[in-house]
Amino acid sequence: MAADARNLTGEPLAVRPPDVGTAGAERPTTAHPQRTAHPPPPAPDGRTAAFAAPARVALPNASGPREATTRLIAHGCWYPSADPAGTQVAFICDRGGVPQLWTGPVDGEAVHLLDDGPDPVTEVSWSPDGRWIAYTTAPGGGEHTRVLCVRPDGSDRHILAGAEPGSSAHLGCWAHDGSAVAVTVAVPTAVPAPDATAEAGSTGPAPADGLLPAPWQGRTGDTQLLGPAPHTAPGPGLLSPLLTVETTVIGAPGGRTAPAAGFGDGLSAYLIDPDGVAAPALLAVEKDAATLRVCDLSRDGALALLRRGPRGRREAVVLRTADLVTTCVMPVADGDPWIGSFSPRADTLWLRSNAHREFAVLLAAGLDPEGRPHGWWVGASRDGSDLELLRCARDGSSAVLAWNVRGVSEVEVLDTSTAGRPGADAGASGRLGRDREAAGRLGRDREASGRPGADTGPSRPVSLPHEVVTRITDAGPRLVLALSGSRRRPGIWWLPDGATPVRTPWSSRDEDAVPPGRPPVRPVPLRPTARDGLPLNGWYYRAPGRGPGEPAPCVIHLHGGPEDQERPVLNPLYHEILGRGLDVFAPDVRGSSGYGRSFVDADLGRGRFAALDDVADCAAHAVLAGPADPARLAVMGRSYGGYLTFASLVWHPDLFRTGVAVCGMSDLATFFEGTEPWIAQSAAHKYGHPERDRELLRALSPMSRIDALRAPVLAVHGEHDTNVPPGESEQFVRAARERGVTAEMLTLLDEGHEFLRADNRRLFRRAAADWLQRHLST
Repeated sequence: MAADARNLTGEPLAVRPPDVGTAGAERPTTAHPQRTAHPPPPAPDGRTAAFAAPARVALPNASGPREATTRLIAHGCWYPSADPAGTQVAFICDRGGVPQLWTGPVDGEAVHLLDDGPDPVTEVSWSPDGRWIAYTTAPGGGEHTRVLCVRPDGSDRHILAGAEPGSSAHLGCWAHDGSAVAVTVAVPTAVPAPDATAEAGSTGPAPADGLLPAPWQGRTGDTQLLGPAPHTAPGPGLLSPLLTVETTVIGAPGGRTAPAAGFGDGLSAYLIDPDGVAAPALLAVEKDAATLRVCDLSRDGALALLRRGPRGRREAVVLRTADLVTTCVMPVADGDPWIGSFSPRADTLWLRSNAHREFAVLLAAGLDPEGRPHGWWVGASRDGSDLELLRCARDGSSAVLAWNVRGVSEVEVLDTSTAGRPGADAGASGRLGRDREAAGRLGRDREASGRPGADTGPSRPVSLPHEVVTRITDAGPRLVLALSGSRRRPGIWWLPDGATPVRTPWSSRDEDAVPPGRPPVRPVPLRPTARDGLPLNGWYYRAPGRGPGEPAPCVIHLHGGPEDQERPVLNPLYHEILGRGLDVFAPDVRGSSGYGRSFVDADLGRGRFAALDDVADCAAHAVLAGPADPARLAVMGRSYGGYLTFASLVWHPDLFRTGVAVCGMSDLATFFEGTEPWIAQSAAHKYGHPERDRELLRALSPMSRIDALRAPVLAVHGEHDTNVPPGESEQFVRAARERGVTAEMLTLLDEGHEFLRADNRRLFRRAAADWLQRHLST
């Protein structure tokens, strides 16, 4: 990795906005040691040396006061998980300046901080027996995460997985009796297994001497760059290797500790006893994998539901735990990783799937006692809308569905107690390719109707006080929802009567969303059309105080992903920019989710050149259909949106006055060299293979056209970002300066790809708004 950004050009790159200061301007440079890919040491049996199962690491009590600490003027609460009785909720809250683990009653004010550590919390799950709360943290704000457990009173806190240097752990589901929690451990694929002499704190894999990481060298793979053909025909089954598994049986008392994955093995899924009595049981291993998550276990533990695969190619896998045999594989949708669950008797499997469809539906399969499907059907669907969240009741009586309707959520509760299992496709049992084909055929008439399927009961809508639902969970006999909206911060609501959401007392009030004096702006939808005729979408935010027809400077803000979607939720960055008198237009260019799989795939391969044209077309639409001033346009985005920002400044050098690129890629070849292996796996499908598509990646890289850059640029990056390494911003800023173009870089300390700390978020917002105001105000 490159050295710290502040020492690249001989002069400081950190931005110094007035009255804000510089992130780490006086901080000594932190060395980033060269990380080399080594061949794995051979094991005695000829296999690659294996990593040990994750070890339990005790931690001191870190709970805070039961009363609320002094909170931010506007704080957010999200990712709820309720105790079995439904009276208490564990959740993530940033009232202390960083996302932390809290608990509180659904109908009371008292809250309790369970972990006051500095590491941001990302996921939370209360055990079904109520004894434990499992959660995930991101040490240093980076991409590597740990899974921890703590008692609801804050005692007995310990690390379950992810404490080993270079490893990362991800939270899965609980066993239904609370005896174990599923955890996926990611091990670096380009370094050997650690031994007793390994230096603590050693870093993960990275390219040596400019070469691609070892997993990419000489790889053939099966990545396909797909065109925008509609995903409606059943077509051939998607190729998918079977899981590589060991022989440990789940829940076997006194069973041996199964070895985890070694070099090249990537991801290993375990069941771990939070009490530390039973040894971890290995459930599945995937080599060179992008994702692997245990989403559900049947009540008796006989079946496991896994989600695996890179984005755009996710799959649900049903695994029989007695012999670790895969009984079913079905394509599922991107987005929320909790893709479905088993019915209480494990005779029905419910999935959120877009298998051979444009939009995700509620897909169901009848299962025989061995876990093999004997019929597929569509339980519910909506024409032109994705099913984005699915939560099945623990007793199997209902399923809560959240539909994405052009960026706005609509929620309904579906009666699943009468679900049958059609036998029309019984011949598909056990045949993976025919499973997929059956899912593509069954229920098409019902999908077109936009109503619940014939094999489910009636549904009832849930009225929402705000536009977007981000999570649904059970709270005993009731529901708990996490909501966001254009006029409020993220908060948690519960449904005491099952129909009308009520805000939890510890979630911030709507009127506290922003400081008094300037209310949030509600955006209006815009519908641009690309130059090739493809319909696009976006949300336009008008700066307060301007007349309807008065031309205004406008910032085109581009989201990440590319598969993310712009949603009408309060974005503090937009609020800051609008307060400077600048409009914001946030479009969904091709490759965004929410508009069907064909739209998501429309930017694959050479289609990314059309996505770059979409940015210019959206800017033109903001001028022609809105009040944007064509002489005062800026482009800004983060992650993939940061890439689009760099690219737009060199593809359309005379269109934008300035740009702000946040955690963006500037050269796709160096991005593949430096990113996490699992991210590279997914990115290869989206952008192109780093070996076979080398010329395409070079042509798509902003650095290849850096000589065309005219507009000043601000680059912003987190120092611990291993998703898009800081070197991507550093090299663009350095090249711009070498060509006489104004370029600055703001490096945020103790942040990764996401900026999670309140002080850093505030610094970023003000620095970006200062930069935009300075370059667009005249």
